[in-house]
Amino acid sequence: MFPQDGRDAATSRRRRRNVLLDRSVERAALDQLLAGGRVGVSGALVLRGEAGIGKTALLDYALAQAGDCRVVQAAGVEAESELAFAGLHQICAPVLDRLARLPAQQGRALSTAFGLSVGEAPDLFMVGLGVLGLLAGFADEQPVVCIVDDAQWLDQASAQVLGFVARRLRTESLIMIFAVRGDLDSDDMPELKGLPVMTVTGLTDEHSRALLASTFLGRVDERVLDRIIAECHGNPLALTELPRGFTAAELGGGFGIISHGALPRRIEESFRRQIAALPPDVRTLLLVTAVEPVGDPVLVWGALTRMGVPVESHLTASWLAAEFVDFGFGVRFRHPLLRSAVYRAASETERRKAHAALADTMEPGTDPDRRAWHRAQAAAGPDEDVATELQTSAARAQTRGGFAAAGVFLERAAELTPDPTRRASRLLAAAQARHVGGAPDVALRLLALAEADHSSELDRARADLLRADIAFTVDRGRETADLFLKAASRLEPLDVGLARSTYLDALRAAWYASDSGSSGTLGDVARAAAAAPVATAPVRPSDLLLDGLAVRYTAGFAAAVPKMKEALQAFQKPDLASEEGLRWMWFASSIATDLCQDDAADALTGSYVRLARESGALADLPLALTTRILMHLFAGDLSEASVLIMELDDVADGTGIPVPSYMALLLAAWQGDEARTLELAAVSTADARRRGEGLAPAIVGWAQALLYNGAGRFGEALSAAQLTIQSSLEPGVLTGAPLVELIIAAARSGQPELGADALERLSISTQACGTDWALGMEACCRAMLTNGARAEDLYVEAIERLNRTKIRPLTARAHLYYGEWLSELGRRDDGRDQLRTAYDMFAAMGMEAFAASAAHRLGMNVRQRPSNDAGPLTPQETHIVKLAREGLSNAEIGTRLFISPRTVEWHLSKIFAKLGITSRRQLRR
Repeated sequence: MFPQDGRDAATSRRRRRNVLLDRSVERAALDQLLAGGRVGVSGALVLRGEAGIGKTALLDYALAQAGDCRVVQAAGVEAESELAFAGLHQICAPVLDRLARLPAQQGRALSTAFGLSVGEAPDLFMVGLGVLGLLAGFADEQPVVCIVDDAQWLDQASAQVLGFVARRLRTESLIMIFAVRGDLDSDDMPELKGLPVMTVTGLTDEHSRALLASTFLGRVDERVLDRIIAECHGNPLALTELPRGFTAAELGGGFGIISHGALPRRIEESFRRQIAALPPDVRTLLLVTAVEPVGDPVLVWGALTRMGVPVESHLTASWLAAEFVDFGFGVRFRHPLLRSAVYRAASETERRKAHAALADTMEPGTDPDRRAWHRAQAAAGPDEDVATELQTSAARAQTRGGFAAAGVFLERAAELTPDPTRRASRLLAAAQARHVGGAPDVALRLLALAEADHSSELDRARADLLRADIAFTVDRGRETADLFLKAASRLEPLDVGLARSTYLDALRAAWYASDSGSSGTLGDVARAAAAAPVATAPVRPSDLLLDGLAVRYTAGFAAAVPKMKEALQAFQKPDLASEEGLRWMWFASSIATDLCQDDAADALTGSYVRLARESGALADLPLALTTRILMHLFAGDLSEASVLIMELDDVADGTGIPVPSYMALLLAAWQGDEARTLELAAVSTADARRRGEGLAPAIVGWAQALLYNGAGRFGEALSAAQLTIQSSLEPGVLTGAPLVELIIAAARSGQPELGADALERLSISTQACGTDWALGMEACCRAMLTNGARAEDLYVEAIERLNRTKIRPLTARAHLYYGEWLSELGRRDDGRDQLRTAYDMFAAMGMEAFAASAAHRLGMNVRQRPSNDAGPLTPQETHIVKLAREGLSNAEIGTRLFISPRTVEWHLSKIFAKLGITSRRQLRR
């Protein structure tokens, strides 16, 4: 039993709630995190747990312990979860005066995201770098602690950016602590995956009793007390709030606490009972506060007056509401469940009145988007004026990169649209925005609603196209090409240009499906594309692309080379429109690689990544990065490929869109890492089988053949390569590269006849291409199947041609095989020269298996390295060295690598120590 408290009970309860019972482990973790921040070690922590479990109390503890640090705070608000960058603005508001100190691209991105300036939709990664730079600069003078409560209600853009920043903390004296309701092992908060997590659990029975003792005001039956403790499972908020609202008799006799519902809902029900007992003016005040998520007192009091509460009653209402709401610089509920309890306790009519009062109180030019949202929530039925206003807000959100917000504005606009055709069009636009913003499931739901409405024929065709586009983004499965073909056929009589573009989409989908059993094979799509209406003037680069590919997949590779070269030239023109370039640069980049034009491939893949980053449309970035990584692999830039693969993983984490691990697999094979290659091969095969994608066997077999050829296990390489070569694959990089491995493996394993057949097939494309890369590759392969003086001529030709390209790994292999051939003829000195060149090239590129093979031929210890070796630098450190040698500043390097300038400085200090130097100038030497 507990004694009766006096008149100061409410004050006493608030004071006692600030005392943390138990929580020694959690407090120790927070203390350690803060201590690290004070000595320059950054860190992040996610506090995870159910509603009311004590996460906010732990955040308050961290704030109390961070008295010597700068503090920035934000809290996710459910009502603002669809307003792009709303949560991020709370974090950055104190440091926005430092925007001018950021690199120009980052400053522009943040300025546009926050609506401070008008421009193209900002790249989300550039926004993230800007936030990292702002906070790191803020921490230069004093450690910074960033607290984010209720992170599960952050808008998607803010959550992605803050997760991006938290994963890149190193030496900035910056601490980030998130509180999240729910289970991070689920997909509820993918933006924070990968961060350290501490699960906050319930109090022990002993501490539960102590907490109850500090909150009960009356006598409680011991059996009731035991039941409360058992049913609350140590949840502090439940222990303090669930018994409230019951009479003394109920608590004394055990009646009333019998619900078996979910705990948060039971807590909310307790709040609702307490709210119901309040005077009407106080309930109105609480409702306005619940509806106005920013907590602006001016708006709250203004709306309260418009709802009929006299000004002279405001003070009394606020005093009576103080148990539920804190009044200070902002108006804030003391627990987020209170907000939802207040909102749900009100009737629909009362909610609409509150939204209308807030909309009328807000100045139209101050925050037009939030005002439009309040007007929309206040609408009792269709209202075209409000719908149009929401559509304008959606356009503003989209220019800031807030595709999720744009989708929500458009969805609500559709609900308020009286005209069925216009409503379907807005739903389709909402679906498109949510798809581009990386929310395919939501996009499909909106798409289904649009298709069920009175759509125009053009909108129905566009809906087919969007459905196909979503399918390709999500899984690239066997049915995707058929979906694109259906959309293209429907578009032909309506929009010739869009129909032709859709045939290109179908060709890309069929290429990935790789004749996996669907009807939409490359041949099927190419025949349909060839029969499509001719392009109207002016002819676009994509039209040239479609014509070339239609010939390629119907008449053959050689016949299509002239048209494909013409398309390539169009894509390299400086006046190429960004939209045209972004949508079709994948094809152009792939064709450049298939045609063995290394200069064009390097330029186009670089442009593709730049366009994808600048657009802010994250759905396009994975394909762009993939083409660039592949070019780096062919060029032997393994460290740069590794950095981009990390970025590719970041994009997948941030958007939730799965990205196949093909590039990581190929990198592991190039590096000679057998365990990693075989692990990723198994993952890629299983994943592709699940999605119905037929591309995996070609890439997996190529990677394994490359790995085994590097290790000198030619029989295994031959088996892997033979499984890779499929008759359905047209000539191109996924045919040519595995054929090279097959020819080399066949020549080295004593089966030249198999190599001869493969060489004949390879030469079809290499002769048609006619570039140094193509002809050098063919000459090297032909030399391995040739005897006598002719073989030496071919080796020399291969080396001369490949030396004029960027394709260093193949050049090194030509030196290796030439050196081995010379050594076998007894020309040991000549052979050692070639082998030494091969070894130096392989070692510099990080191709360990091939380097070991050359070293073995030279009689070297595998661990030996040339005297000028740069030491055990990580891939990221190697990349930083390269960029620093090019003269980039720390801020520019940080922008390129998605890290802070302070982290670049930290890496450089480690690099200097490893290399035994003291300055950037010495790096250049």
